Amino acid sequence: MLTTCLTCQKFQRVKYLPRLGISTHKPFKRCVNSNQISKCFSSINSYFKLTNIYKYQQLINSHFIIIQKINSQSSKQKSNLTSKFVYIQLKMRLLKVATCNLNQWAMDFDCNLKNIKESISEAKGSGAMIRLGPELEITGYGCEDHFLELDTVAHAWECLKELLLGDWTDGILCSFGMPVIKDSERYNCQVLCLNRKIIMIRPKMWLANDGNYRELRWFTAWKQKDHLEEFHLPSEISDALSQTTVPFGYGYVQFLDTAVAVEVCEELFTPLPPHAELALNGVEVFMNASGSHHQLRKLDLRNRAFISATHTRGGVYMYSNHQGCDGGRLYYDGCSCVVVNGDMVAQGSQFSLKDVEMVFAQIDLDAVASLRSSVSSFQEQASCKAKVSKVFVPYKLCQPFDLQMLLSSPLKIRYHSPEEEIALGPACWLWDYLRRSGASGFLLPLSGGADSSSVAAIVGSMCQLVVKEIANGDKQIKADAIRIGHYTDGQFPTDSKEFAKRIFYTVFMGSENSSEATTTRAKVLADEIGSWHLNVSIDGVVSSLISLFQTLTGKRPRYKVDGGSNIENLGLQNIQARVRMVLAFMLASLLPWVHNKPGFYLVLGSSNVDEGLRGYLTKYDCSSADINPIGSISKMDLRTFLKWAAVHLGYSSLAEIEAAPPTAELEPIRSNYSQLDEVDMGMTYEELSVYGRLRKIFRCGPLSMFKNLCYKWGTKLTPAEVADKVKYFFKYYSINRHKMTVLTPSYHAESYSPEDNRFDLRQFLYNVRWPYQFRKIDELVNELNGDTVALTKSTDGEKVNVTADGGMGVVAAGSGDPRAGF
Repeated sequence: MLTTCLTCQKFQRVKYLPRLGISTHKPFKRCVNSNQISKCFSSINSYFKLTNIYKYQQLINSHFIIIQKINSQSSKQKSNLTSKFVYIQLKMRLLKVATCNLNQWAMDFDCNLKNIKESISEAKGSGAMIRLGPELEITGYGCEDHFLELDTVAHAWECLKELLLGDWTDGILCSFGMPVIKDSERYNCQVLCLNRKIIMIRPKMWLANDGNYRELRWFTAWKQKDHLEEFHLPSEISDALSQTTVPFGYGYVQFLDTAVAVEVCEELFTPLPPHAELALNGVEVFMNASGSHHQLRKLDLRNRAFISATHTRGGVYMYSNHQGCDGGRLYYDGCSCVVVNGDMVAQGSQFSLKDVEMVFAQIDLDAVASLRSSVSSFQEQASCKAKVSKVFVPYKLCQPFDLQMLLSSPLKIRYHSPEEEIALGPACWLWDYLRRSGASGFLLPLSGGADSSSVAAIVGSMCQLVVKEIANGDKQIKADAIRIGHYTDGQFPTDSKEFAKRIFYTVFMGSENSSEATTTRAKVLADEIGSWHLNVSIDGVVSSLISLFQTLTGKRPRYKVDGGSNIENLGLQNIQARVRMVLAFMLASLLPWVHNKPGFYLVLGSSNVDEGLRGYLTKYDCSSADINPIGSISKMDLRTFLKWAAVHLGYSSLAEIEAAPPTAELEPIRSNYSQLDEVDMGMTYEELSVYGRLRKIFRCGPLSMFKNLCYKWGTKLTPAEVADKVKYFFKYYSINRHKMTVLTPSYHAESYSPEDNRFDLRQFLYNVRWPYQFRKIDELVNELNGDTVALTKSTDGEKVNVTADGGMGVVAAGSGDPRAGF
């Protein structure tokens, strides 16, 4: 091969040393001077310091040792040595790749195709040779049972045909996600295209089928790993492309200068991920198309998987994800990235209002080859690997060494705090829901308590994000905001409070049981956010209903503090709660008409995940709404969020709201009595979070929960007391489980959510006495001498049973860890 000396600029035939990834040539007369050679090395060394290609730094430094040895010799010896030790120039395979966050919408093929085209245009404009999009990007990931319709598959092929008939894939390898029917099976596929041809279809082998995912309901897992099959393209596609068949199955694409393979979402997290085998077969670039949703504190798990995939075996790992609400409870949280040899070199945003966000990286594939060749165990395993099928494409993706192409450097991974996640994730989800639903805004029953105030703060955060992105020049967000806010004469949002006034109603629906403190807190917070705030008394409606009941039955119910029974007390509370729900929906539908605005407002719910788990809410009260941005967030996290938002969102009244004891204010306030949530529930919110994690994340029934809590609480509670708490929780959980069947669709953020519709699938009619399970607990309590504390804390001079950091096991310890459950 031919190359050039960076100093003398003369071409010379060179010998390639593959293990070192370098080229050598005998220097010309202008380069024989050792000082001149040192100058060559210095220029290269400076470049690599500039671009942070530290994996080559040791290689460069080792040759400076040679130069130093040359300079230390006599003139005659130096002349001989310089004829033997040659100038070294690194041989590189430089590759620019593009991955993306796309805000797709299930079944909206026009929207999805528009975003895909925009992402390709940006990728090609930047000089990228590979463009990766998210899983099922053509249809949208959340089509669910629409995947069972032949129309959905047919429309996906039509969109792909449009992409291939244009110049979209000219000179760039594109991976598109779509469903494909082969024979009689439906597969979740990545379709690899280049220069207006389909070069390979890769079906997903391991399907996500737990938690929020039901892929096996719609797709079949590809099981033929040992060969590629021939797939006959649909006739309208083959006629348009003049291509009849395409390789289909598990394999990789071998180009002239590198090998590329696909790994689809869930496959990365399996016990034996495909990338391990593919790396041994020489694949250097892995493309992971994903549909991964946001969950509090989850991002680190995902990033560690990318890093682990390439840290010891080398490689370039590209990750693409959806970002936004594509029509359901999930918010896909983007974070598309590129990882090289265990170092993240490019990272996209986790939360954004943008429809398309590109992430680029410029990499040197020889860094991958160098790492692999230096690991003995990799070499040994590669020598006896199982062969994976490949498709050969006579095309080059890389370019040679070029100082104009600066390489991407390792960066510090960006993580949001849980408080920031709560402020940003649900806010972006609400914006997508608002702009796509056709609604003109939101209406929130604002009580002045922690939960409804959290929802109000999240809407305020949404308004701040919208104004910020408009200021940054996003035309789509500006157009949506003008339409939703009904701006005219060229006006658009420039102030978040002014925008909130147009699209956000808050209503304090007070009664004789409401305190002046909550009334004031609601009004102050509404003013800080900028919402259109109303203060309404519901006493007249409640009194009319009670009088109607008295006319019908001859009896008038009383509160418990006034001598009434528990049944009367609960009935009177439920009347107030349900009146508020009816009034909220009435206002949401009619207030736009009152203010001469078109459309309708979406009613926001504000019950948290712990209240849903315990059933501490009235069926068809204000927990019943159109959507709920906090329905899967714990009370503990919400309280931390309120303190954070008081400072960082600028709503200072939230600090006072967080400090106030939680109360429903549905009973009369007396000098010796004030209703409190935790007293009503018979348990604290912290205890509820523990019960929730044990029940859902660690799959504990009553007996298992009792055993683990004996370890967790055994230093302060007797086994009998632990048993009483467990029984009490399961009694009220099962009594109220039916409420989860009508739970308002909620933003999914917590792994112990009791949401019945798809995430936490359980019966809703229980034997609430749990006779068999509770009997087993009682038997164990008797065996343990249940009236005595079983464990003692460690102190100086006494026997240690439990330490602060251990002694309770993985499950009991995890029950108190908000990061558990991934």
